[in-house]
Amino acid sequence: MVEPETFAFLTELALNNRKAWLDDHRTERDDALRNFTGIAITLHDYADRFDHSVATTRIKPKQSFTKFFQEPRDRIGRAMYRADVDVFANAGDPAEDFGYYLHIEPGNCYAGAALFQPSKDALARLRNRLLDDPAGLKDVLDDPEFSKRFPEGLVTRKALDALPEGFKVRGPTVPYFKMVGLGCRASLPDTDMLDDQVIDELIDIFRVASQLVRYFDW
Repeated sequence: MVEPETFAFLTELALNNRKAWLDDHRTERDDALRNFTGIAITLHDYADRFDHSVATTRIKPKQSFTKFFQEPRDRIGRAMYRADVDVFANAGDPAEDFGYYLHIEPGNCYAGAALFQPSKDALARLRNRLLDDPAGLKDVLDDPEFSKRFPEGLVTRKALDALPEGFKVRGPTVPYFKMVGLGCRASLPDTDMLDDQVIDELIDIFRVASQLVRYFDW
């Protein structure tokens, strides 16, 4: 699945997050990109085992993972480049639609279903869905198989300090309205990610996460 050289490249990129360094390591970068492309193809090839809608969607493998360069508005901290990658298995646009993903980062790999970096319109739809059917979300989160596979429940990569303007909600869904994108995740050891057999684990993660995708499939 993930080549050892890909992990090595991401580790070095995190330590040398500069354009000059990346320019000097284009060969390693291109090898990593080929690895991510292959992973995207593999996830799609097995999609019929966790979500038929993904399996029947035509994909563009080279556009099915995040890029290293970060636009200034998307940066967390001062780093110009991401030293991690999300590979997607989606029936739609990763910025517009809930879908499946594999996060590749040395020492912090995980997989699940999410809409972590939604567009403005997608974020509005996500929050409206939470307003319309909080009980449906509770059913997903309370499902024994889901809660066992994803003990953290819902997570985010960016949270607001207060509720967004125009939303007056109470109860257990309040934290979710403060999330700028959200999803679920299950951790995967790097040693497992080096083995092609990890696809069986990913299929099971995505299968359990599919009920969250269906909930947000408005």
